[in-house]
Amino acid sequence: MVQGRPDWVISRQRAWGVPIALFVNRATGQYLNDPAVNARIVQAFRENGADAWYADGHQALLGPDYDLADYEVVKDILDVWFDSGCTHVFTVEARYGEGTRANLYLEGSDQHRGWFQSSLLESCGTRGRAPYDAVLTHGFALDGQGRKMSKSLGNVVDPLKIIGESGADILRMWVASTDYFDDVKIGKEVLATASDAYRKLRNTFRYMLGALEDFDESERVAVSDMPELERYVLHRLGMIDTELRQAAEAYEFNRYTRLLTDFANEDLSAFFFDIRKDSLYCDAGDDIKRRSYRTVLDVLFHALVRYAAPVLCFTAEEVWQSRFPNDDSSVHYLEWPSLPEVEDGVVIGKKWTQIRALRETVTEAIEPMRREKTVRSSLEAEVTIRSVSPLAPNEAAELAEAFIVAKVTPGDDVTVTRTDFHKCGRCWRHLPEVKVDGNLCDRCEEVVADA
Repeated sequence: MVQGRPDWVISRQRAWGVPIALFVNRATGQYLNDPAVNARIVQAFRENGADAWYADGHQALLGPDYDLADYEVVKDILDVWFDSGCTHVFTVEARYGEGTRANLYLEGSDQHRGWFQSSLLESCGTRGRAPYDAVLTHGFALDGQGRKMSKSLGNVVDPLKIIGESGADILRMWVASTDYFDDVKIGKEVLATASDAYRKLRNTFRYMLGALEDFDESERVAVSDMPELERYVLHRLGMIDTELRQAAEAYEFNRYTRLLTDFANEDLSAFFFDIRKDSLYCDAGDDIKRRSYRTVLDVLFHALVRYAAPVLCFTAEEVWQSRFPNDDSSVHYLEWPSLPEVEDGVVIGKKWTQIRALRETVTEAIEPMRREKTVRSSLEAEVTIRSVSPLAPNEAAELAEAFIVAKVTPGDDVTVTRTDFHKCGRCWRHLPEVKVDGNLCDRCEEVVADA
């Protein structure tokens, strides 16, 4: 933009504006550069504003050493963009000291030839460097049909109306989800998508608040003592954490928001929460698996509420206060989360990535049986999966739990049949030790007896 700049002047011929306060010698054409004269001009501007240049006191500004008849008074004004390009002097430097520059200049894409460039030119000329570390430009908001908003068309979307109907966080969710490098559309359908993403994320927080009721430190489990699934989720959280940091540092807010919502929906709600709801509701309170799950939920809560806070300001604060009502602090005073390390995370990550892919295949295979009402839920299904070797009992049980089915056995392909096992009346799992539907399995018998 600098290289292709069409105009290399700083003046405009206008009837009004900030004047270029210069005297030009009529004989030589040289500008008058006298510190005493400049000091009088500065003082006049300070007392009477820039309009002092348009008054009749130019001889007084020149002082006794010069005759006004020998000088032409420049009547041109500063280019308005050049004028605004000086703002860093009386904003950033005036507040934080000379030599300080802004972290970021943020404006619309039309400012490539305007404010961004005039600021660069002015600062390079007077400071020898740019007035900013980085520049971020964004497109403009269009209506749902991609038209520029205008009062004459009546297609202006009022942010206050959206806030009144849906809440400020829905609007913030939409803004953060857009690829703002280009022009963006906003309308009812677009906002409906943002509302749906917001609702799913809010439901994730609602679930965690309920599942963490009465959680305290005595229940916490060390990472090394947790089941593989919990360690895998912590490993995934660490990966997401790294990607979120990168997205934030690159100002890729749409990527940031997508990472957050996808993790909440796909890794947590549709996978981790779905598998572990059995342990949460049916295991004994002191069971290591249930305690591990709740420990990971606590880590997830503290991470996700911090991740969401910059985007969903009000919701994140509401979530934080709901869990810690007696805390005088705010979620917005918290720093980026510190996450526990998972030493074997890479190995577990590869294994559970394969299990998740197989889980999707199993779910697809069960779905036709659900539609035909051969089974009412996946808990009534027995699954045969491709395996190069017989499954160890603990591995088969782990997969049955991950797939939420009655039984898993190795075979040549993925097949599904209805189980002959009876249904436990408490956990609803179909297990070999349950002899009659409605009786309790061994685990539930023990939990109920100790209650």
